[in-house]
Amino acid sequence: MTNNTSPQNQFDNKAQAWSARFSEPVSDLVKRYTASVDFDKRLARFDIQGSLAHADMLAHVGVISAQDLANIQKGMQQIMVEIEQGQFEWLLDLEDVHLNIEKRLVELIGDAGKRLHTGRSRNDQVATDIRLWLREEIDISGQLLVQLRQALATVALDHHDTIMPGFTHLQVAQPVTFGHHLLAYAEMFARDAQRLQDCRKRVNQLPLGAAALAGTSYPIDRERVARTLEFDGVCRNSLDAVSDRDFAIEFCAAVSLVMTHISRLSEELILWMSPRVGFIELADRFCTGSSIMPQKKNPDVPELARGKTGRVNGNLIALLTLMKGQPLAYNKDNQEDKEGLFDSADTLRDTLTIFADMVGGIKVKPENMRAAALQGFSTATDLADYLVKKGLPFRDAHETVALAVRKCEESNCDLADLTLEQLQEFNASIEADVFEVLTLEGSVSSRNHIGGTAPARVKEEAERILAETRG
Repeated sequence: MTNNTSPQNQFDNKAQAWSARFSEPVSDLVKRYTASVDFDKRLARFDIQGSLAHADMLAHVGVISAQDLANIQKGMQQIMVEIEQGQFEWLLDLEDVHLNIEKRLVELIGDAGKRLHTGRSRNDQVATDIRLWLREEIDISGQLLVQLRQALATVALDHHDTIMPGFTHLQVAQPVTFGHHLLAYAEMFARDAQRLQDCRKRVNQLPLGAAALAGTSYPIDRERVARTLEFDGVCRNSLDAVSDRDFAIEFCAAVSLVMTHISRLSEELILWMSPRVGFIELADRFCTGSSIMPQKKNPDVPELARGKTGRVNGNLIALLTLMKGQPLAYNKDNQEDKEGLFDSADTLRDTLTIFADMVGGIKVKPENMRAAALQGFSTATDLADYLVKKGLPFRDAHETVALAVRKCEESNCDLADLTLEQLQEFNASIEADVFEVLTLEGSVSSRNHIGGTAPARVKEEAERILAETRG
């Protein structure tokens, strides 16, 4: 029986680019199982961007003509318009974003579209697309982290002298200011931004030119493509270029840390909003009610962010597991790198956007914070420090104050409630000025050093962060 389908037109008839090699078509189930177009079509803009840079280079070195380049540029422009307007037909038969765009390009401009793939493979093509996309996501997330730090610093500045209890082991430890507490998260998110920027350096290396795994015999100019696409450099080994996903793993690890910090903040917002604590209120738009209990106001956004952190961590573990057993070079396993990576990036973007808005709208209840700081003998360390300054060794001072605390527990009072005579029973060097250090204001003001909770230092630090993020 004669096969009337020539190799030249098989690709035009919606078959895979390699169909001439096989004697039977792929089953529908296998098509669905192996296709990635449903999720990798989000790379379309970056695929076109990379293809145009590749075509420009091919024309520059004389592999394709100037007319071919002009046709490719015109065709890609139309394809981009079709995609943006929702008119582009995505075909499962063509498996992925790359072949879908290439098929449409051939329909529009003919043989010039078929020449575009000269000197490259889908292996280095997809690696380039992902890096282009991820580079943009990192830049967006970096700006969102700036906005979140601004929101934290703004609230911190407003509450640089609002006193609350500081905790260790969830037990009252020492007085701090609410502003100081919030700025701890501003520090975490600053490190997160630094990690993402450092990750970007390794993302921003060009794989294109590695072809399938060994490079190409065409006289390509990889540095030209790198400059066109604003990469910092080129991947130096073709095998590594197509099979490396370290940059994606590193990004997912950085996102997991951001979300871990988000989750810690979420846990505190949830606790602070509980009526049993009552330190803050969240705006209604970030909360929901109950289908049965009309009085409820549930902190759904921080709760959900706390939960989403688990999924983001799972994406990291999945990607690490995906890569751990792969030999060089590219393997089909790597198709599984995208969904988790996309999900982590989307989750990070949405979470940071929401949290910047939510933090900026926190309603603080200073009177409840102050009342809580008066519980649990939060100024006990200040009394110990006072005795040390009177000449008592710290360990002896520690023991002396512990005895005083026990006395207060038995008498159901605070250290500041004891009379001078009662305090002097524990150490005769105690004088009337002791009551200055037993106040909440005296305690926080005494921590007047870089990184301390003194209101003046908190104000200074909040202003520094605002100047840094706005400048």
